[in-house]
Amino acid sequence: MSDALTRPAAAGTSAPPRPNAVVAVLALAGIVVSLMQTLVIPIVPELPTLLHASASNTAWAVTATLLAAAVATPVVGRLGDMIGKRRMLLTSIVLLVSGSVVCALADSLVPMIIGRTLQGLAAAVVPLGISIMRDALPADRLAGSTALMSASLGVGGALGLPSAAFIADKWDWHILFWTSAALGAVAFVLVLLIVPESKVRTGGRFDIAGALGLSAGLVALLLAVSKGATWGWTSGTTLGLGTAAVVILLAWGFWEMRSRQPLVDLRTTAKPQVLFTNLASIALGFSMFAMSLVLPQLLQLPEQTGYGLGKSMLTVGLVLAPQGLVMMAMSAASAKLTQAKGPKVTLMIGALIVSAGYALNIVLMSEVWHLILVSCIIGAGVGFTYGALPALIMGAVDPSETAAANSLNTLMRSLGTSFASAIAGVILSQMTTDFGGHALASENGFKVVMAIGAGAALLAFLVATFIPRQKTAAAAATDDDREIETVGAKA
Repeated sequence: MSDALTRPAAAGTSAPPRPNAVVAVLALAGIVVSLMQTLVIPIVPELPTLLHASASNTAWAVTATLLAAAVATPVVGRLGDMIGKRRMLLTSIVLLVSGSVVCALADSLVPMIIGRTLQGLAAAVVPLGISIMRDALPADRLAGSTALMSASLGVGGALGLPSAAFIADKWDWHILFWTSAALGAVAFVLVLLIVPESKVRTGGRFDIAGALGLSAGLVALLLAVSKGATWGWTSGTTLGLGTAAVVILLAWGFWEMRSRQPLVDLRTTAKPQVLFTNLASIALGFSMFAMSLVLPQLLQLPEQTGYGLGKSMLTVGLVLAPQGLVMMAMSAASAKLTQAKGPKVTLMIGALIVSAGYALNIVLMSEVWHLILVSCIIGAGVGFTYGALPALIMGAVDPSETAAANSLNTLMRSLGTSFASAIAGVILSQMTTDFGGHALASENGFKVVMAIGAGAALLAFLVATFIPRQKTAAAAATDDDREIETVGAKA
């Protein structure tokens, strides 16, 4: 197993007196932040009416969160390593609560976009939580705890959809954001009272130029990817942003290689274990989003199409909710497998499970229970993979770089979901069927997207085979015993 899961807490830290409480609070914070992914989904079709704006403009309520999260994740992770992970965790939660309150008071587009941007800036909570666990928890608790924290990304998204759909259906839509503000406030108080501050810090000067360069490159890239279908993939705006992204990111990489205290240590990122884990994360992020895009549409399309199930958004949420519970349950199994066989094996098995779920979905998509079964299988695979990713990252980086490295890995997953959204959108817009004069995505279109999702998971499996082999917990313990015996013999 990786060193991250066998080494004791870093010097200068001590195990917290209530490790169970620390894990529970950090996982809760992760779930609360991940709720932002699905919070507005039930009201997206109604946003033009609610905010008195066009559909193309209200789409920025979703895009703003995506862009803010991409920019904030690596920057906040680096700041966590420098000035304190708990401090930045609390700052992120404050941004989440502030954004939720702004949205709750909004009745027009501009304040909604501002609020959703603030919510997106809280995206680094999960990698920060994983990094705090590495510094604060006993070594024997680390594998299961980080797996649960990593899985909270998917758990919150899965559980948030039915909750948001229920609230939007029964009460005024502003209640959605008052609820998220209240949950964020609870998470803030619990973190303040229970979670210890890590003493593992790098200090130094913050790479402002590196942060601005990475932010500009990511914004240009994600705008081109997320808005390409609206603006036209061959339009001057899309091509210009894509070109700008390439130029800016290349210049940023040159700057980071020459910087004494870079925002992202590209030399560490180039280590095979980190590099191939991040590449696998892009493929897994792509694969995960394919399910989030396909299953809700299949459930909501009219039954008269012959493949739609004609269900409400609330039913969609209830169908997908078990996936979150399975993901949480599998995080414990992921930790046990990691301890026995190493995180590389866990990642590869999880990727195969995800691929199998998509393959099954191609032939089982005509009944509600089919989609529940498929989502649970895919959720089980995601639980395995998300538990293995932080173990692989932490096994290859110095403790002082944990937050930045985990944040970059989270960003890679987010990039994968953005690419999936763009590619699946193109496929479903091209493969259509006529229904009452309206063009709807065809059954074959959905099957193609699911096949690509299965292929992306297989690609993650293939990439994972290049990750260097890690020692298992048993092998690491044997080596430690031998070292102790050697020291004793010399004495």
